[in-house]
Amino acid sequence: MKRAIFPGSFDPITIGHYDIIERGVKLFDELIIAIGINADKKYMFSLEERKQFIEECFKDEPKIKVVTYQGLTVNFCKEQNADYILRGLRNPADFEFEKAIAHTNRKLAETETIFLLTSSGKSYISSSIVRDVIRNNGDYTSFVPDSVRIK
Repeated sequence: MKRAIFPGSFDPITIGHYDIIERGVKLFDELIIAIGINADKKYMFSLEERKQFIEECFKDEPKIKVVTYQGLTVNFCKEQNADYILRGLRNPADFEFEKAIAHTNRKLAETETIFLLTSSGKSYISSSIVRDVIRNNGDYTSFVPDSVRIK
């Protein structure tokens, strides 16, 4: 079974993340969307909200599982028997950053990182930009899946 982990903070999930997940799920038998817990990071949305946003997006996709984890992603991959890490790339800066992480992960474990380029028209979208739009009462709805709605 080809199982992959798609790790991130997803604060919140964006249409860029959605695009990578939608395309990535076709490559694997199972795709685990892994929401990382980082105690040093300030999140706009709670862990439960972020998990709900993602679960709602993919409720009809049986090949997707949404979980939370702490620690090194490669250790989580071992726990989940996942041989692959899926990552999205928006720009050259993402590539350089992700390449260093991929090399480190490969050194720590027999885990391959698979990169997918974000689809055209979505490469400028990031969770930090979406959070800024939300904080400033802008219309963020075109940047996120329908499940991300602030009550």
